[in-house]
Amino acid sequence: MLGRIHSLESFGTVDGPGIRFVVFMQGCPLRCLYCHNPDTWEVKSETPYQMEPEALLAEVLRYKNFIAKGGVTVTGGEPLLQPEFLKEFFRLCRENGIHTALDTSGYICSGKALEVLGQVDLVLLDIKTIDAGLHPRLTAVKLDNTLRFLDELEKRGIPVWIRHVIVPGLTDDDEALSKLAEYISSYKVVQKAELLPYHTMGAYKYEAQGLDYKLKGVEPLSAERLANAKAIFRKHGITV
Repeated sequence: MLGRIHSLESFGTVDGPGIRFVVFMQGCPLRCLYCHNPDTWEVKSETPYQMEPEALLAEVLRYKNFIAKGGVTVTGGEPLLQPEFLKEFFRLCRENGIHTALDTSGYICSGKALEVLGQVDLVLLDIKTIDAGLHPRLTAVKLDNTLRFLDELEKRGIPVWIRHVIVPGLTDDDEALSKLAEYISSYKVVQKAELLPYHTMGAYKYEAQGLDYKLKGVEPLSAERLANAKAIFRKHGITV
């Protein structure tokens, strides 16, 4: 059982609580307009790492003292494209007392994907928008599975941090932000929301890969608009 891994980060501080070992898996079914890792999209692209779960755990354990109060986060790409590998790797992590976090769009909601949740301590759920009409424009896929996935997390009582990218002209809209905040406030498992300002730091990767960056000319989100979004979420009782 080999996991196709794009890259590894041994000292992550923005992918869950504490200092974390972060695994970036290869492959993603979404094509988000603002994705800053388009090099993770293609499932069959050559990757620098193809590892068995045990080998990846051995790499993680080299840093166990550093991540003792944090843990391991698996992101991507979309990790749930490789559910069997992920389930076994997370099982080994927990067996060794390591906190596990899954960063996912929730788009893959199959039986095998949901089996992974039995080994997950925290889910970082990326909700791009709850506007069913806008979602395909942002991501090239429908919204339905993401909301089904959140319902499944609620049913299983798995803690969730919502991640939401705020893009000028697309998701930087007070009414839309209020609707999203109101929607997630009804879920007991949602502990907080991470509101992420749109930036252009990954735009160079598109040119390098011969891809068209479709948000050319869109300026990064201002500090004022980010503060505005946080205020809206706080009004709905959401920690940000």
